[in-house]
Amino acid sequence: MAATKTRVSSFSRNVPATLAPQIPGVKTGPNGTAFVSSGIPDLDRIVGGGFPLGSLVMVMEDPEAPHHMLLLRNFMSQGLVHNQPLLYASTANDPKGFLGTLPSPVTSRADKLSHDDEPVEEKGLRIAWQYKKYFGGSQQILNSQGAMENKHEYGNDFDVRKPLQRQFITGQKVECISLQDCPDLSALRDRCATFLAQFPRKDGSISSVGRIAIQSFCVPECSYFNREWHMLSFIKALRSMIRSSNAVTVVTFLPSVLSPSFSKRWQHMTDMLFSVLAIPDEDKDLAELLTGYQDMVGLLNIHKVARINTQVPVILEATTFSLKLRKRKYLALESLNQAPVDGSSGTSYSTSGSCSSTTSSKPGSLDF
Repeated sequence: MAATKTRVSSFSRNVPATLAPQIPGVKTGPNGTAFVSSGIPDLDRIVGGGFPLGSLVMVMEDPEAPHHMLLLRNFMSQGLVHNQPLLYASTANDPKGFLGTLPSPVTSRADKLSHDDEPVEEKGLRIAWQYKKYFGGSQQILNSQGAMENKHEYGNDFDVRKPLQRQFITGQKVECISLQDCPDLSALRDRCATFLAQFPRKDGSISSVGRIAIQSFCVPECSYFNREWHMLSFIKALRSMIRSSNAVTVVTFLPSVLSPSFSKRWQHMTDMLFSVLAIPDEDKDLAELLTGYQDMVGLLNIHKVARINTQVPVILEATTFSLKLRKRKYLALESLNQAPVDGSSGTSYSTSGSCSSTTSSKPGSLDF
């Protein structure tokens, strides 16, 4: 007797269980898209889950302040704590020195949820009573280097005041390149091709994930600075290689040093596009307009969100967010809120908010 075949609707998509990623730091989303964390949990929620594998992410720098380094550091640290190989390119003579500035992940949720101004006894009671249910015996385990490692975290919060542990940086999984040693970008392209060959995309299976971080790609210190067509060709080749691999690349560049036409071409070729902007320390008009202005580090603008395996655009609630250091430790994104009369502070993007209307003190013909 012939076996009956199960009829499947043409609108459903079967994804074999063997193809689902089983490695730390990777999760699946709609249409079988796999994501890795950006290193900023708020940013992951805003863009729909994180950075899709096979995507090219670009960050437009602010010429007045290095705020793009906040995003780049968290992106690199997030990959290293998940044991994901990293290729880092910089204009510095010794790019390895930058690895010492990477932030350290928060070891437990208690460090994030506890208040710094609480006494030690109250902290212990609060953790034991309220947060003990979150810490199981298998939540944190020792890795091969003897360091505590959380296997269930997709995206970590990072403490910018603490450097990343050396066991995550040392080893054969971190490659550093100086852009000053790449006069025609052919050497950088070959290094990227060799690195990405370790993460081929075959039948949708994911065995390992890699990350590439290129800092200040088109600054005048580079010898290829005036060769805009060479840089454009490199971006095209890099995007093609990334698309066929299980990796994510983040490139930061300064758009003001490029001609407007080439800057627009770069922005159209990327899958995700962000820009960072520094805000003045003392801007009285802005301080009166926005809540929590004193805690702001800068502004993050989202210009483009990746659409991989789908043609449906991601609709964002907002495109401009404030960069803040929560408790002077953790990088967070908050929606821009107009300062109310009582001067109360705004809420984080991760918290739910509600819309409220205020009535005017002056009597009018229409009152709601």
